[in-house]
Amino acid sequence: MEEHSNPLKLTEFTDSILESISDGVFTVDNQWRISFFNRAAEDITGIPRNEALGKRCSEVFKSSMCEADCALRQTLNNTTPIINKSCYIINAEGERIPVSVSTAVLKNSEGQVIGGAETFRDLSEVEALRNALKGRSQVGGFVSHSPLMRNLFELLPAVSASSSNVLIQGETGTGKELLARAVHDMGPRADKPFIAINCGALPDNLLESELFGYKKGAFTGATQDKPGRFALAEGGTLFLDEIGEINPALQVRLLRVLQEHCYEPLGAVKSEQSDVRIIAATHKDLAAMVANGEFRQDLYYRIHVVDLKLPPLRSRKEDIPLLVDQFVRNFNRLQNREVSGLSPEAISFLLDHDWPGNVRELENVIERAFVLCPNGQIGPAYLPPELGARVMPKDQPEAIGSARQLAEKQSIQEALKRNRFNRAATARELGIHKTTLYRKMKSLQIPFPKQNGRNR
Repeated sequence: MEEHSNPLKLTEFTDSILESISDGVFTVDNQWRISFFNRAAEDITGIPRNEALGKRCSEVFKSSMCEADCALRQTLNNTTPIINKSCYIINAEGERIPVSVSTAVLKNSEGQVIGGAETFRDLSEVEALRNALKGRSQVGGFVSHSPLMRNLFELLPAVSASSSNVLIQGETGTGKELLARAVHDMGPRADKPFIAINCGALPDNLLESELFGYKKGAFTGATQDKPGRFALAEGGTLFLDEIGEINPALQVRLLRVLQEHCYEPLGAVKSEQSDVRIIAATHKDLAAMVANGEFRQDLYYRIHVVDLKLPPLRSRKEDIPLLVDQFVRNFNRLQNREVSGLSPEAISFLLDHDWPGNVRELENVIERAFVLCPNGQIGPAYLPPELGARVMPKDQPEAIGSARQLAEKQSIQEALKRNRFNRAATARELGIHKTTLYRKMKSLQIPFPKQNGRNR
């Protein structure tokens, strides 16, 4: 360490470190003229160092933040560093390069401010993956490019156009009510009410009165008529969530409504007609419940005209980046925030989790991150500890790279399928050159089809 006591040698040592890192680094003096410009800065911007040195930084970078929202200016004004702020720069060829920037104040040995330093990271590959995901399918509140979900989406127009009852099956948190709303909104009853009730959240006697309503004087405290959910959903759709929770007696009453299209409110002396489409949902195995005598077989067949199965999130992990983007946009709007999204490292943590709580659990994780994270990018530190501890042990840093490669491989494979394995069209969709796509397919061991789709 003695040789570094010489200020000149120490400067040379520091410069050699800055030359070896992959992030672009530059410094400016108090007149905003560039005084240092490392090798990575040359590579990312395409501007030779000798052309950058001595110029004002805004002339070199032409960033989206240069005019009114300069991160380095903010840091020099309040001496507070900025970490991973997203923006873009224009390189020497006029191309827009997405980057994340971090800033710091430079001081001399006497503590006087002599300029500022900024590092910037090229996010082009992340942006290319994001563009690859834009070829997704979207129905109602669902966004997905998973083959499992696309098969489901293809059924929805025909299912929505009919008036048949629908049974949606899926684990808790997969979005069964969202799917029910999509079926309603795409069908001829879209301008009529969509009424939902959770059959497992109410005791039996209260659930009955909630479904069918009651007349004044039907029981103590019934001081006026109250319409039930069937009446409120007249002409529209009634969504019976967790239908597997209702008792046998109520199953009989519900079966009568479905068979005869009429019901009697509690305390009523005559039946009321019902024109309601039923969409039921459950996380239970109703067929097994029928076999065990826990659920009426005739009711099962009445609600099981059309069967829609929602896959768990662990079976469609390629949708996690899409869902994260959707949640980030929603929370930014609701909370008036400017969170730019999740870092690639944070996304890799999410991709390696099994998600027993499915999409609802993922949404809760992102909401938690919003509570803890200031405006900027959400990194692994803002994720629940139990999520990170399993994903990346301290002695296995390669786990992040493996998860990122898996996500990239899935995105490229899906893009190839969408473009019928035409590599030129796939490269255009992904926003990369054909040779880059070829190299990635080779490194990720994605097989090349015998016919590349060029002539299709």
